Amino acid sequence: MVTGDFIMHTEYNRVFFVRPLMAVLLAGMLAACSTSVPDGLTVVENFDINRYTGRWYEIARLDHRFERGLSNVTADYELQEDNSVRVLNRGYNEEEQQWEEAEGRARFLGDPDRGSLEVSFFGPFYGGYHIIALDHDNYQWAMISGATRGYLWILAREPMLEDEIYQTLLAQARASDFPMDELIEVDQQRNMQ
Repeated sequence: MVTGDFIMHTEYNRVFFVRPLMAVLLAGMLAACSTSVPDGLTVVENFDINRYTGRWYEIARLDHRFERGLSNVTADYELQEDNSVRVLNRGYNEEEQQWEEAEGRARFLGDPDRGSLEVSFFGPFYGGYHIIALDHDNYQWAMISGATRGYLWILAREPMLEDEIYQTLLAQARASDFPMDELIEVDQQRNMQ
């Protein structure tokens, strides 16, 4: 037999446990789709998307599920007529022994001379793409953060990056509190053949 105390206790659990849990889950989902620059990081100024377009090779990254297990990763950026950027990411899945591709779209967050964009590979959900270091002279290397310090990429125009530059970028990322113990150096052997 169900008593009034049981019903009140069940209602209490729903109000004081389930609703806060749902709020936390919703906040986590929204944070995952955030496009803001992480606190304390600065995006590059005097950015030129025309010089940034073309092919980039992923030199290193922090691990995340949508690139897990991929080697030989490249990113191709192509400016569109509406000033958005077509993004084509490609990598080799060693376990499946096949190439995988993901096509997305990026658009500027504000002024296009700042290296701050949002990118989407999954419909209406956008994530931050913030260029925090860039070879302004030649556009030969870049370092990108997501909306949190859980996302970091080091890119170069060639499959290998000069060690001195690489070490400088690693030091900058370490000083900016990225979890460098989780950094993956990307194998680019297939792209060097």
